[in-house]
Amino acid sequence: MKLNQLIYRNIKKNIKHYYLYIFALVFSVGLYFAFVTLQYDPALNETKGTIKGAAAIKAGSVLLVGIVSVFLLYANNLFIKRRSKEIGLFQLVGMTKGMIFRILSVENLFLYVGSLILGVLLGFSMSRLLMIILFKVTGVEDVASLRFSQEALFQTLVVFSVIYVLILIMNYIFIRRQSILSLFRATSVTQQRVQKLTPFQAIIGIFGIALIFFGYYLSSKMFSSTFLGSQLYIVMITIPASVILGTYLFYKGSVSFIFNLIRKQKGGYLNVKDVLSLSSIMFRMKSNSFLLTVITALSALAISLLSLSYISYYSAEKSAKENIPHDFSIPNAEHGGQFTKALAEEGIDYTGTYIELVRIKTDLSDILSMPEDPEFGFQASDTDMIVISDQAVPELHVGEAEVFFVNQQGFTKKLLNFQESGQVGFSNTETVYDLTFKGFKDVTIVPSRLTYAFPVAVVNQKIFERMRAEQDPALSSEFAEYVGINIVDRKEIEKADSIFNELELNIWAGYESRYEASISQKQNMGLIMFIVGFLGLAFLVTSGCILYFKQMDESEDEKANYTILRKLGFTQADLIKGIQRKQLFNFGIPLIVGLCHSYFAVKSGWFFFGTELATPTVIVMLIYTGLYSIFGILSVLNYKRIIKEAL
Repeated sequence: MKLNQLIYRNIKKNIKHYYLYIFALVFSVGLYFAFVTLQYDPALNETKGTIKGAAAIKAGSVLLVGIVSVFLLYANNLFIKRRSKEIGLFQLVGMTKGMIFRILSVENLFLYVGSLILGVLLGFSMSRLLMIILFKVTGVEDVASLRFSQEALFQTLVVFSVIYVLILIMNYIFIRRQSILSLFRATSVTQQRVQKLTPFQAIIGIFGIALIFFGYYLSSKMFSSTFLGSQLYIVMITIPASVILGTYLFYKGSVSFIFNLIRKQKGGYLNVKDVLSLSSIMFRMKSNSFLLTVITALSALAISLLSLSYISYYSAEKSAKENIPHDFSIPNAEHGGQFTKALAEEGIDYTGTYIELVRIKTDLSDILSMPEDPEFGFQASDTDMIVISDQAVPELHVGEAEVFFVNQQGFTKKLLNFQESGQVGFSNTETVYDLTFKGFKDVTIVPSRLTYAFPVAVVNQKIFERMRAEQDPALSSEFAEYVGINIVDRKEIEKADSIFNELELNIWAGYESRYEASISQKQNMGLIMFIVGFLGLAFLVTSGCILYFKQMDESEDEKANYTILRKLGFTQADLIKGIQRKQLFNFGIPLIVGLCHSYFAVKSGWFFFGTELATPTVIVMLIYTGLYSIFGILSVLNYKRIIKEAL
């Protein structure tokens, strides 16, 4: 038989094992080519707005290369080990290691060339759809055209050629290092089996669960007033270290420990479902602990980043309204007059609000309980804050000895632990005012940019006039007044925003358009959400394929067991039910652990990104779970085929 015929027959024989690998390779090439095509599309940077699309896409493409490279190298490692007996037989019949390496290289070359061609065609057809999605989520009004990028093609060929060379190097090292005997034993040692649960394994299992919950506890306290300054940095490092190590120990010992307890409760009477699910997971989970830890950690990272970006995107309008109380905020009466005059000339109806601001030294030590930390740069007993009159807040009537707070942001509720009552001291050059704190009023009066996201004090008009007259010149801010303008007819918001920009008021600090802020946040976070979602999809496919490949290996290893069970009288339906439970554990455990990690990660700091937690997070998790489940279903179908062939 000629060498070319042998290569052809090998490819034909192994194609049924490589079909998902080929799919993943085609999908990876298509994903990367489409992604890079966006990078070189001139429409991405010529559209209106301030998003720098090409730069962000370029950064994402680098991460995508890393994800795809690791996946393809890992998948190749699995498949060459599956063919170890075949390589051993080639050596037994007299082939040299160099000849075997050439055979495998030519086979991989055929697979690669075919996958590259199909992947480029797939990516080209997907590029316009991706551009439409990108324009949709960023709110950009432009036409997405179908454009073939030669730069993207060249970059794709270079990247995957480098990956192909790395695969050849890996194959060469594998063939050179293996003896004939080790090649015939390679598949039997790839899966370490744990036959007995030791006390040490039980201890590390319990310790792993404790580490995970310890990380969760720290994450719930991370942005509270409990940790400040250098303590916060230590906590931010401790949390991922504790959770990742705990996850590794969880897979190393906890799963086997828990399943062993379940098995003992059954008193040794295990049905076929238990044998195919619980026992199999116990004996194999430990050997896959590192792989499962990596998949779980990266899954949690992808879900967390996508959830946070979607929270910010989902909350864009509400956040803009919370931070900017009026359609247009102008901290200068003269400039406010210029803008209102321009609105009147264009026939745009509006309503205006004028508020005087006073900044004064404040003692909050009686109502704000937090540890004093010089590195944090904030001391409750010696700070300053903006004070306004109660006439600026119609829903409040403040007594001369009272003070209310407004403008409380979502994250300040977490960071600053205000008491419900107490005394607040205000002092200037001549007088000290000791006022009774009456609580917060849930309204936003002044833009958060003017207050640096700190609450604003509301005092009686008489007290305010005295504070203004006696204000310390050292604290007199450039923002001594605020003009808020609302447009009556909401259909004229865009026109009013154009006037605001034409007057170049938006170039000054503190001059804000709520409409523009909302659009800008949607554009920026929409782009980030698109890139993170793209990378998350790539990782989802690669990690799902890796777990599927592992299950393919296990199904081949356990084929003899299925033959015995079938001969003992168990039906195909009996075995399938056990396999379904097994795949529920194999795919479900990493998924559930990853979802838990991501939930606590998002919950610890979501308030920095938006105003809504539940809806965006649940939507992201449901989509991720649905896509992830596809690989579990494919794995069950593969087991059905193996069981059917068992007799």
